[in-house]
Amino acid sequence: VDPLYTVAEYGADSLRYSLVTGVTPGQDIPLNMEKIAANRNFANKLWNCCKFVTDNALKDADEKEKQSLSMDGTMSQEEFDSFSLPEKYIISKCHNLVTSVTKEIENYQLGSAGSKIYEFLWDQYADWYIEISKTRLYEGAGGGGAEEAKAARRVLVYVLDTSMRLLHPYMPYVTEQLWHHLPRPAPSDDQVSNSLMLADWPQMDDKPLVGSEEAISTFECFQALTRSIRNARAEYNVEQGKKISATIVASGSLKDEIEAELKSLVLLAKLDPEQVAIYETGSEEAKDAAAVESVQVVVQDGVEAYLPLAGLIDPVKEKKRLEKQSEKLAKEIEKLGGRLKSKGFVEKAPAALVEKARAELSELEDQAVKVQASLDAL
Repeated sequence: VDPLYTVAEYGADSLRYSLVTGVTPGQDIPLNMEKIAANRNFANKLWNCCKFVTDNALKDADEKEKQSLSMDGTMSQEEFDSFSLPEKYIISKCHNLVTSVTKEIENYQLGSAGSKIYEFLWDQYADWYIEISKTRLYEGAGGGGAEEAKAARRVLVYVLDTSMRLLHPYMPYVTEQLWHHLPRPAPSDDQVSNSLMLADWPQMDDKPLVGSEEAISTFECFQALTRSIRNARAEYNVEQGKKISATIVASGSLKDEIEAELKSLVLLAKLDPEQVAIYETGSEEAKDAAAVESVQVVVQDGVEAYLPLAGLIDPVKEKKRLEKQSEKLAKEIEKLGGRLKSKGFVEKAPAALVEKARAELSELEDQAVKVQASLDAL
């Protein structure tokens, strides 16, 4: 790998991050250009996150609020308790990350620490919290409340700032550049300039950072519910832009939390807000929902979703699609079956090739049975 070419093509931070996170004590670094390109994409993702925060989330904030959003110390328990479930979740995960990364860097486990920052920023902050924050910031997504939007801005800035302080040793150039676009405190008397390189580490002592394991557990249930509905949509080939109806059945505090974040579920799972209901487990409404012809999605013990089949598919379009698929499978089965009936192929072809063809035929026949079952169900 030519470092000069790599820096010119992918950036110094991408190469640096790839080298540091690829380190395994006692072994050579398995470096390839695909890995460096993937880490360049991570730098782009970080840039897009920062762009969303500065150009969208902070667009309606005045100078006084922006100044109050600057990260000047860790979050207090009182402020943490004032937030809703998604905010508590992302802050708790962020603080867990700070503790874990700090410990691993102190133990020179640099690769593992860097990978955890990557996973948190991409999988949790970008894919989940930024999407949910839109339900606080935009009226069209169910937001518009001043206090709710202010809380989302606070959490977006706090978590991104904290993450960039953790990532700075790995990607110093891009994090320094992006950090200067965020609200930040004035430099202290002993600082030459206001620089991320000179900013405090997110955890300066052994005092535990605020968090809630209960919030993490509850939100993970919400994530599982969202994924389950998305998987059902994919399985039934629901058009991407189509909003479907759903009935959620849960109990106790889980029901209350899901109900409180209904607008987030509607956005993430692409549900029709007019046709979504949440009922208590064991209630008459829940029993009625189970009686309707629908797809039942079991998320975990005590949490289920029922998706009416009528809303998932267009029967006419689905019938045409299945008939077309059935015809295609029939032709392939006939062709492969004829090949296997030929003595010349069975006797002369290598045994492995014949066995492979038989396995393919069996798989095609199984697919044909499933397609026919779906047609019969329509």
